[in-house]
Amino acid sequence: MVSVLGPRDEFLRILERGLAAEVHVRGNVATFTGTPAAVTAAAEILTELITIVRTGQGLSADTVERVLGMATSEEVNAVDVLTTNILSTRGKTIRAKTLNQKRYVDAIDAHTVVFGIGPAGTGKTYLAMAKAVQALQAKQVSRIILTRPAIEAGERLGFLPGTLNDKIDPYLRPLYDALHDMIDPESVPKLLTSGTIEVAPLAYMRGRTLNDAFIILDEAQNTSTEQMKMFLTRLGFGSKIVVTGDVTQIDLPGGVRSGLKVVEEILDGVTDIAFCQLTSHDVVRHKLVGRIVAAYDRFEAKLPERKK
Repeated sequence: MVSVLGPRDEFLRILERGLAAEVHVRGNVATFTGTPAAVTAAAEILTELITIVRTGQGLSADTVERVLGMATSEEVNAVDVLTTNILSTRGKTIRAKTLNQKRYVDAIDAHTVVFGIGPAGTGKTYLAMAKAVQALQAKQVSRIILTRPAIEAGERLGFLPGTLNDKIDPYLRPLYDALHDMIDPESVPKLLTSGTIEVAPLAYMRGRTLNDAFIILDEAQNTSTEQMKMFLTRLGFGSKIVVTGDVTQIDLPGGVRSGLKVVEEILDGVTDIAFCQLTSHDVVRHKLVGRIVAAYDRFEAKLPERKK
């Protein structure tokens, strides 16, 4: 019961705020008071929390809040979402943490091309990387290819010092960081040297056919319509593509239309392609990040169409 209620009853207070039923705890017995529907829902949530504790995963305040948030979903229960392992590496386990993240991961399993679209901090790239490493370890693919356009926040490669590799490196650094989280850092250089893992700017993809590979295009909101078409047509036999991006953070020069903003309209109804939308509710960074994203969404919604 201590594990379920949390240190100093921290989790109990979260339950009291989130449940429609009143909660009373004495010793190892929890009692709920309220309407039949509210009591039933509260009992189911408590059962799910107990099940998660029994897996050895343990609870946190974020986990309890996520269980409460998924309580209204009839599609899947919180235990299935929060205890399904994607990748276990270097002493930690990577799992989906929200219902939309679970849908995203399941879509990657079920489709050849998947688009993960959502704000910063929703795990779009991180989960795609975890699925890529999982596929490589299971020998479902023979290599991982990570790419992103070299355009960021108004800066251009020419302004950066050093050789071409030096100029490109800052744009690809987030992909390297995620790799080091999932693979022994000592083996990463060997995998890069052998070509088992390739990290390159999007421009390097032109003219290639990528067979037997797990390919991730990150920051896809900064591709033009032509670049998006070029990238998607690199798909070869035995390969899988995941495209991630945030359409609210476009850094393309004026007049250039984002390929990510129009691709769903273009590919709507095409078999074996999935579009997964993540929202501020799926942010798994600091809680304040989710609030910032939601605040910007509200601000953008109030702007006249011509200013968006």
